Amino acid sequence: MDKKFTIGKLARRAGVNIQTIRYYERLGLLLHAGRKESGYRLYDNEAFKRLKFIRHAKELGFTLEEIRGLLELRLESSKACERVKEKAQAKLQNVQQKIKALKGVEKILKELVHACDTRRTTEECPILRSIEIEDKQTNKK
Repeated sequence: MDKKFTIGKLARRAGVNIQTIRYYERLGLLLHAGRKESGYRLYDNEAFKRLKFIRHAKELGFTLEEIRGLLELRLESSKACERVKEKAQAKLQNVQQKIKALKGVEKILKELVHACDTRRTTEECPILRSIEIEDKQTNKK
């Protein structure tokens, strides 16, 4: 017999809050197994596995829409593995681009922090001045 969980037990077991489960249900990412006579929602072990899948995919940086696509592919034949690989490669490229951008930000921040070693007044602060200059350049575009 397949064990059934109330929404509270499922949330605790999966390490998410109840609102997250309800949200995933509204999006169609998670289905409940039915209801008790008392009206409480019931979930089976497959719902728990699906919830864990969603949580882990989010940790890897996939959006909920991308996760929806992965879940659909998960139900398809073995040919879907190549499509999953393509999605993972695209996500990897996206992550690598973000890392590159963050390294650029890191470099600039290190330079600005180093420039502050002279302990100037706030009017002369290179960090504030740099942000102000960047803001003016952004507003011109």
